Amino acid sequence: MSRLLEIENLDLYYGDAQALSEVSLSVDRGQVVAIVGANGAGKSSLIRTIAGIEKPRAGHIRFNGQDITGLESHQTCNLGIGQVAEGRQIFPTLSVEENLEMGGLLPRARSKAGETLERVFTMFPRLAERRAQLAGTMSGGEQQMLAIGRCLMGQPELIMFDEPSLGLAPTVVQEVFHIIRTLHAEGMTILLVEQNVAVSLKISSQAYVLENGRIVMSGSGEALLHDDRVRQAYLGL
Repeated sequence: MSRLLEIENLDLYYGDAQALSEVSLSVDRGQVVAIVGANGAGKSSLIRTIAGIEKPRAGHIRFNGQDITGLESHQTCNLGIGQVAEGRQIFPTLSVEENLEMGGLLPRARSKAGETLERVFTMFPRLAERRAQLAGTMSGGEQQMLAIGRCLMGQPELIMFDEPSLGLAPTVVQEVFHIIRTLHAEGMTILLVEQNVAVSLKISSQAYVLENGRIVMSGSGEALLHDDRVRQAYLGL
């Protein structure tokens, strides 16, 4: 497998407070890679830095062999990095279809926007049924489906999921992970930050443990799932 994303010695600060320290990791094309850790470990900060929302003080981010360190978020999106953000961040006063159309405005995605829209509606029939409904009036689960669909409209090569199950009912959580597995089966590369450590490790080929802004462990998802330190710290076993 070829390397799609590579992060080397990444440092991020919020003022004088260091959020990430010498973080290095890689994602090969077609992999699901999980980032696990406690609240406040720096997981969302890492996602936001890759996306170009936060600017690192040191280190490098390479995507498809190109150094993208410090690029603006619209530039990283157009290179093929999609993000399903924590809290979904849909446009509540726009309709379902208008939200999806916003996702298809990237230059890389415009030529196939109509085709991608039909694919999204096929994947998420409820969105097709409610295409004219205001997004803010839908349930949390439906809004999460919309956030994933909007991300897909941008024709990403890599999708970063930031806490996709947060605040959702257990049955909806199962549906979200089914979608992640389906996207992976179709060849999508996925970077997953998720509070449900057991499930994220089960579906990931590679995983990293982040503590206090540092990578402290890495290995296959299966190996970390059975590691006593991980089981005690994050699985309560």
